[in-house]
Amino acid sequence: MSPMIAEARRVELSVSGMTCAACAVRVERKLNKLDGVQAGVNYATGVAAVEFSAQQDVDLLVRTVRGAGYDAEPVPESSPADAVESEDSGTPADRVRDLWRRMLVAVALFVPICDLSLLFIVLPESRFPGWQWLLIALTAPVAGWAAWPFHRAALRGARRGSSSMDTLVSLGITAAVGWSWYAMFFQPDPTGESGWSLLLNPQGALYLEVAAGVTAFVLAGRYFEARAQRQAGDALNALAALRAKAVTVLLDDGSQHEIPAAELQPGQRFLVRPGGTVATDGVVEEGHGALDRSSMTGESAPVEVTGGDSVIGGTVALNGRLVVRATEVGANTRLGAMLRLVSEAQSAKAAVQRLADRISAYFVPAVLAGSALTLLAWLLQTGAPDRAFTAALAVLVIACPCALGLATPTALMVASGRGATLGIFIKGYQALESTRAVDTVVLDKTGTVTEGRMSVVDLHVADDVDRASVLRRAGAVEEASEHAVAAAITALAVAEVPEPAVSAGSHRPLETRADVARSVGAEPFPDSPEEDGIAADGSPDPQVDRGRAIERLPSVDSFHARPGLGAGGIVEGRKVLIGRRALFDDEGWTVSGELDRLREQWEAQGRTAVLSGEDGRALAVFGVADTVKPSAARAIAELHRLGLRTVLLTGDNAATGQAVADEVGIKRVISEVLPDEKAEVVRGLRAEGRTVAMIGDGVNDAPALATADLGLAVATGTDIAIDSADLILVREDLTVAPDAIRLARATLRTIRGNLVWAFGYNLAALPLAALGLLNPLIAGATMALSSFFVVSNSLRLRRFTTLTSTPDA
Repeated sequence: MSPMIAEARRVELSVSGMTCAACAVRVERKLNKLDGVQAGVNYATGVAAVEFSAQQDVDLLVRTVRGAGYDAEPVPESSPADAVESEDSGTPADRVRDLWRRMLVAVALFVPICDLSLLFIVLPESRFPGWQWLLIALTAPVAGWAAWPFHRAALRGARRGSSSMDTLVSLGITAAVGWSWYAMFFQPDPTGESGWSLLLNPQGALYLEVAAGVTAFVLAGRYFEARAQRQAGDALNALAALRAKAVTVLLDDGSQHEIPAAELQPGQRFLVRPGGTVATDGVVEEGHGALDRSSMTGESAPVEVTGGDSVIGGTVALNGRLVVRATEVGANTRLGAMLRLVSEAQSAKAAVQRLADRISAYFVPAVLAGSALTLLAWLLQTGAPDRAFTAALAVLVIACPCALGLATPTALMVASGRGATLGIFIKGYQALESTRAVDTVVLDKTGTVTEGRMSVVDLHVADDVDRASVLRRAGAVEEASEHAVAAAITALAVAEVPEPAVSAGSHRPLETRADVARSVGAEPFPDSPEEDGIAADGSPDPQVDRGRAIERLPSVDSFHARPGLGAGGIVEGRKVLIGRRALFDDEGWTVSGELDRLREQWEAQGRTAVLSGEDGRALAVFGVADTVKPSAARAIAELHRLGLRTVLLTGDNAATGQAVADEVGIKRVISEVLPDEKAEVVRGLRAEGRTVAMIGDGVNDAPALATADLGLAVATGTDIAIDSADLILVREDLTVAPDAIRLARATLRTIRGNLVWAFGYNLAALPLAALGLLNPLIAGATMALSSFFVVSNSLRLRRFTTLTSTPDA
C-alpha cells in the first residue's frame, strides 16, 4: 500500500459475508472512493487494511462496507490476531458449521434425486403418477434451504447492481430447476438416451440432479475451503494463544496481587513460576531458571536465564522462580510485534494478485454474457433447446473466479504463519519476489556471523609465575573498566577464581569454580583443570555479575585508564598494568620475546592481544576475539548450496575479517567499512550486476538493509519491528537465514503453481463447456474442486522444515 498524506491513520477491518474475490474487489472499490482513503481487501483473510486521513473516521469506513452489502468491524490494534477466527469467536466458526449442515443435507438428497432423475429419463415406463412431485419434494430442501446462502448473496448483489460467484451459482441452480419443471410438465415424452451419450450430451433430460449436485459440490468446496483457510491461520492463532491471561504482580510493600495480563504496566514487577508463562517482555531481577522459547524463536533447546537477562513474553518457564520487571507491554512486546507482522503480511497483495482480483471483478458479468451467447449460438445452429440449455448451464456453472482470488493470499497466509513459528517473518509478497533473483548474500560480521561480544579465547602465562595470581590481579583492574575487552577478561577471572571461604555462622555454601562460571552464564576456561567431575570445555560469558566479581577479586587502588591503550592500578600491593604493547612501551615495562611473538601471532590471526604485567614486567598475554556463532559455518554452506555467493562485511581490519571468513567458509571479505559506508558497498555490488541480499543485526545496518534488493534483519529484542528489512529473523541460530530464503522460494513456487492452475482451469474449462462437451454436473464438481485444490496446495507449506530439524548432509 502506497504512503499517504501526513497524519494518515491505519486500521484493519474484519469483513464478513464475502464469498469470492469479486466481493473483495467490490468492497475495496467502495472504500477507495472515499476521500483520503486507500484500502486493500484480502478475500482469503477477510481483512481490509485501510489507510485514511484525519478527515475520515472508522465509523464511516464500517458504514461504507455495510453499504456494499457486507458486514465489518474494526480489529483491535492491540491484537491483530483477533481478526483470525477461533472456535469461540462466533461468525467464522459458525459459518463452517452452517456450511457443514447444509452440505450434509444436499449430499444426502442428491443421491436419490440423481438416481430417480436418470431412471425416469432412461426408462420413461418406470414413471408413476405423481413422480414429478416426488422429485420436487426431494429437490426443494436442496435448491431452497441448502442453496439459500447463494440466493441471498445474489439477491443482495442484484439490489446494488453487482454480481459475484454466488450470482452464477444461484442462476445455475434456478435455471436447472426451472428447466426441469418445464421438462416434467410440458415434455411428458422425452427422448431416452443411454450410456455415455446421456452423460455428455443429455437431450430431453431433467436437471434436478444438476441443481442438487451443483449445490452439494459448491457447498462442499466452500466448506473445505473455509476449513483450509482456518488451518492456514492456525499459526497466528497459536501465537495469540501464547499470551498470558493473568499475572501475579509484586507490589512495593512485598505483597502479591493477581491482575489480568492486559493491565500490566511497564516498570511493574511480576512473578513467573515453574510451568508459567512470561506475561510480557522484561528483565529478570531475581532468580534463575530455564525458559522454553521454541514457540517464539524456533529454538529447540531451553535457554538459561538469571539476574539481568532479558526475557520474552509468551515463553514458558520450565523450572525456577523468576521475578521480572516489565519493560514493554501490549503491542510493543516481541509477541505483539510478531502478531502485527504476520497479520500485515497476510493482508498484503502481490501485483499479480491485484491483476487476478481485477479479472475476477469483470469475470462474472463476462460469464453471464458468455452463457447467454452460448445459448443463442446453439439455438441458432441446432434449434435444439435441450442441447442449448445444457451448454449454457455448463458455462454458468463451470466459471469460478474463487481460485484466482485464493491463489496468492492462501499461500502467503500459510507461509507467514509457518515462518512465525520458526522465527522467520515475511513482511510481504515483495520479499518473496526478491528471493527468486538474489545471487549474492552480504553478511555483517559482528552480531550476525559472530556472537557480537568479546571473549578470551587464549591465555599464555610466563613459566615462572602463577596463572591464578596473574589472572586474579588482572581481573581486578579490568573489573573497574567498562571496555568490552575488559569485560571479557573479568569474566574469565570470575570463572577461574574460587569464591573466598565465608566466615563462621554464615549459611552461604561454598561454590566451585564451575558453579561460579555457570552462575554468570559462562563455562570454565578451556585450559583450566577439571573440578568436581565437571569438564572445563567452554569459554566464559563476558556479561558478568559485577557483584560476584567484587566478591571474588581483590580491590584495586589508584586505578587509571588510558583510552585506546589499557589501564592500571595497585592490587594487593603490586603495580598492575594491562593493555596494548604501546602502553607497556610508554611505561618502560619489559616484554619478553616469547610473549611478544605470541602477541604478533594472535594479532595476525585477527585476535585482540592484551598484555598483562606486574611491577615493570609483562607476565601474560590474553587473546580476545568475538567468537563465531556455532551455526555460522553450516548456514554459509547452505547458502552456497542454494547457489548464492557470500560476502563478509566488517569494520574490523583485514586480518580479523579474513580469519572469521576462513572459519565459516566465506571467500570474499570487505573490511574496514564504517557503518555509514555499508549501504555504499551494497550499491557497488549491485552496480556489478549482482542482485544482493543483506543480512544485518542492528540499526547501523538499516541503510544497507534498505538499499539491498532483499533485506534480512537478525533481530533481537524489540528490533523485530525494524522497518528496513523484508525478512525478519528472530531465531539466534544463523541457519535461520538460509531457512528464510528456502521458505520464501517454496512459497513463491506454490503461488506460481496456484496461479497457473487457476488461470489454466478457467481458460480450458469454459471453451469445453461452451462447445457442449461438459455435463453441468461434472462442471459443478470441477468448479468446486478447483478452489479446494488451490487452498490444499498452499497448505503443503505447513510441512516446511528447518535445517536444524533435519540431519546434516
